[in-house]
Amino acid sequence: MKNIGLYFGTFNPIHIGHLVIANHMVEFSDLDEVWFVVTPQSPFKTKKTLLDNNHRYEMVYEATVDYQKLKPSKIEFDLPQPNYTVNTLAHLMDKHPAQYTFSLIMGEDNLKGFHKWKNYETILENHAIYVYPRVSQGVVEHRFKTHEKIHRVNAPIMEISSTFIRKAHKNGKNIRPMLPPEVWKYMDEMNFYR
Repeated sequence: MKNIGLYFGTFNPIHIGHLVIANHMVEFSDLDEVWFVVTPQSPFKTKKTLLDNNHRYEMVYEATVDYQKLKPSKIEFDLPQPNYTVNTLAHLMDKHPAQYTFSLIMGEDNLKGFHKWKNYETILENHAIYVYPRVSQGVVEHRFKTHEKIHRVNAPIMEISSTFIRKAHKNGKNIRPMLPPEVWKYMDEMNFYR
């Protein structure tokens, strides 16, 4: 059974920080593949800066096409909104009951608020969590520090954000080194975030 790490995000746009973390997870833990789960735009809060779902999926596809163990996923596009991670996990387990086990990948900053997630106990009961380090405020609850299902992976700390890239690009700065070449090409041709 393959152990799939699910890396959720808007990936608006996907950048080299995302790739470095996902690749580190798949090479230096017991995950067999990492799926980039592109979070759809919530119909309840339309953000002007959030690109259309399919464009963001396309950029993730372009960024991962050369990496055998990294895959794009639009699984959440067809689920009812607003959607919760616990529902996505249940849906994936129904869809692939014997093929895969699913684990979550999250930054340490997300682990700090994990106790506020919908049905987080159910998630922990059925899934492992792989945590990568982030520079952030606040503390991780003690029960999550020592939990047998929570694995810390000593991935490089990536301080690049999609928000920073969008703002810098809009202001005419050269952000090409922060993006996979295929993503830069797609973004540039489509004139995104200008």
